[in-house]
Amino acid sequence: MASKISGPTSSSSCPNWISENDDVPHVLAVDDNLIDRKLVEKLLRNCSCKVTTAENGARALELLGLATDEHSVNKGTGSKVNLVITDYCMPGMTGYDLLKRIKESSIMKEVPVVIMSSENVPTRVTKCLEQGAQMFILKPLKQSDVNILTCQLMNSTG
Repeated sequence: MASKISGPTSSSSCPNWISENDDVPHVLAVDDNLIDRKLVEKLLRNCSCKVTTAENGARALELLGLATDEHSVNKGTGSKVNLVITDYCMPGMTGYDLLKRIKESSIMKEVPVVIMSSENVPTRVTKCLEQGAQMFILKPLKQSDVNILTCQLMNSTG
């Protein structure tokens, strides 16, 4: 049976996600389901994270400054994102597609991406981790899942 969270869980294996000048982690949460998106946002805010949300992969790319549409270029959030957490199953652009675009980008490839899914499909988990996902978490997301993420974010700065 697969574990609920796949990927590194000890702070010693975490990359340096936050620069020393950042006060709190800034997380981009991407989910096409409003209720799931609000839940992720609430759980992250409970851990003192700054949260920006996007309803799909295309909007996430705009916020990250990675959109290829000429009307969307340079309309990002204007602040550094320390982590992207995205649903796997979304219309238009899946979380896996978003992960690939982020990891292929020269400016965002170091930003960790966490994939969430309500379906525990081992090949999907493996594919995402091999593409560079930091973690794969099964939905529904719980406060304990977010605590692990934020502990990694905080501990990686020390």
